[in-house]
Amino acid sequence: MIAVRALSKHFITDRGRVDVLKEINLDIRVGERIAVVGASGAGKTTLMHLLGGLDRPSSGSVLFAEKNIFHYSAQELDAFRNRTIGFVFQFHQLLPEFSALENVMMPALIGRSSAKKAEERASEILTAVGLGHRLDHKPGQLSGGEQQRVAIARSLTMSPKLLLADEPTGNLDSATSDEILALLDRLHVERDLTIIVVTHSEKVAGHMDRIIRMVDGCLCV
Repeated sequence: MIAVRALSKHFITDRGRVDVLKEINLDIRVGERIAVVGASGAGKTTLMHLLGGLDRPSSGSVLFAEKNIFHYSAQELDAFRNRTIGFVFQFHQLLPEFSALENVMMPALIGRSSAKKAEERASEILTAVGLGHRLDHKPGQLSGGEQQRVAIARSLTMSPKLLLADEPTGNLDSATSDEILALLDRLHVERDLTIIVVTHSEKVAGHMDRIIRMVDGCLCV
C-alpha cells in the first residue's frame, strides 16, 4: 500500500542543520497494523506527519499505489488526504463549540458532501463507535474516552484506507485506553483499515502486527 523511499527531513536553526529523519525506507502492507515507538525526539511524529502529507520532506518520497504524494499540488494533496487518510491525535483536536455530530460531519463537508449526507454518515459512524446517544453533546460534555471515540469517528467519516494515530491513548487512564484499543481492533477488522500508531506504550505496541523502533531519526531493524 505504502512505500517510503529515502525519506529525510531537516531543519535549519541558529545552531545549524538538524536532521530529524534520515533516509527512511519502509514498506507498509494493506491491512497491516504498525506501532512506531521510540524516545521523545526520535522522529516518530515527523514520520507520521510525512506519511499523512501534513508536512513535506527535505528529500525522498511516500508512494501510495506507486504515486508519490509529494508530486501533488497543495490542493491535490489536501483532497487526497481528505479521502484517503484518517487522523487521530492524543488531544482529540475537536472543535469545542460544535456537537459530536457536527465535529464528525466536518471531513464530509470539506469534501463537498451535502449536509444531509454528511449528517447521515456522521450519525452512522458515531453509532458504530458506541456514541449514538451522544450526538448532540459538545466535547466539554463528554468524558476523555468519549472525546477520543468522537475523534476516531471523525477520522473514519470519508472511509479512509489508512488510519494514522499519534498517541491515541496517551491522555487516557488504563481502563479507557483498553476500550480505545478494543475499538481500534474491531474497526481494523470491520473496515479493513491499515493502521499506524505512534506510541510510548509497550502495551499499545503489543496490539499491533509489527513494531518499528526509531532512534535519532533512523529505523532500527
